[in-house]
Amino acid sequence: MKILLIGSGGREHALARSIADSPLVSDLRIAPGNPGMERLGTLIQIKADDYDALFDYAVTEAIDLVVIGPEAPLVAGLADRLGDAGIRAFGPSAAAAQLEGSKEFARDFCTRHNIPQPGFFAAQDSDTAYRHIDAMNGFCVIKADGLAAGKGVVVADTADEAKAAADAMLGGRFGDASKTILIEERITGPEASLFALLDGRDALYMASAQDHKRAYDGDKGPNTGGMGAISPSPRLDDALIEQVMDNVVRPLARGMADEDIPYRGVLYVGLMLTATGPQVIEFNCRFGDPEAQVILPRLKTDIISAMLAATDGGLGHFDMRWDDANAVTVVMATKGYPEAYDKGSAITINERDDPNCIVFHAGTARDSNGQLIAAGGRVLAVTGMGDDAATARQKAYDAVDKIDWPEGFYRSDIAAISERFAAKKSDSMTLAAFSDRPP
Repeated sequence: MKILLIGSGGREHALARSIADSPLVSDLRIAPGNPGMERLGTLIQIKADDYDALFDYAVTEAIDLVVIGPEAPLVAGLADRLGDAGIRAFGPSAAAAQLEGSKEFARDFCTRHNIPQPGFFAAQDSDTAYRHIDAMNGFCVIKADGLAAGKGVVVADTADEAKAAADAMLGGRFGDASKTILIEERITGPEASLFALLDGRDALYMASAQDHKRAYDGDKGPNTGGMGAISPSPRLDDALIEQVMDNVVRPLARGMADEDIPYRGVLYVGLMLTATGPQVIEFNCRFGDPEAQVILPRLKTDIISAMLAATDGGLGHFDMRWDDANAVTVVMATKGYPEAYDKGSAITINERDDPNCIVFHAGTARDSNGQLIAAGGRVLAVTGMGDDAATARQKAYDAVDKIDWPEGFYRSDIAAISERFAAKKSDSMTLAAFSDRPP
């Protein structure tokens, strides 16, 4: 098959690695890709947001399957347009991608289908926002309704903090994405992520992960797109996974089909494990980043076969196999991220000859001399794999130490929670026993 992969980040590098390993693939094109993907396929200089050019290229080159990595093309309807032209696309329709593209849509959908979630209110003006913030005594979460690159969330401790966040968002901080905001009940408990594959009606569990959103050690600093992750999630045992599938994923698949917006593709469910059970924090309509970098290296099933089963409605007779190993990813970011930062600093990667260490490129480029440079906020995702979380974590940090990049920074406590958690874990795991918050 001839595959076109869209995107240029760490998620797409992880996807490219799995796709290139598929026996069904004879030709992988990546638009636009990054230097880390140069050996995996042919890089095509079309930006991921140039939807007309991507569509024309797929048609002209007779692409068999387009794999859409980022959320923006999905929300914009690229999968629909390709489908109308007879080209398979892995990813949901624009209507189904509203689960990520509009938090208000997702919350309303969960309400209609009795999917557990925190209480919420939508607001389009400060007076309405203030009223709901005061009703929650300021202890709430403020979210931009639309896509904000993982930065449109403020967890507030006080009314003043919440109102300032509401004013900034309604004032245009995220453009059209924050014309509407949500004021949500602030629930507590450890977080986890679950990934499932949907084919329009059936849903198949894939894997779990836990990411670290805050920029600095100790879960301090502003929210980011993710500073690291571990898979499997130390929080989700088999019983909790089945509970989430029964109470969230399968009702979602049936509900979307019943509302004539069938969901086909990968579904990311962000969860908080509260004292009363798992509740949905958010949905993503694609693989997470950096979660893809810990999930996909564990995948043993051919990824293209799985994607075709989802696009063609064949999950009812499909199964997926996973490596029992643990994977830990440490993100290296440019100093200053997620606020203002400089681009162009030189990076030297002294990669170890170890198949259990992978350096995924997320925001890299080459200068005119071919030198690898930082071209974004989150620049590298360094993944280690091992029989247990501690071994995987050590491998990841050992590989980080081999990278020469003075202008980069990273958290030193990624997956540290798993070591504390493993010491307490027992066969009779209960939420009450593990209600401490992640670091």
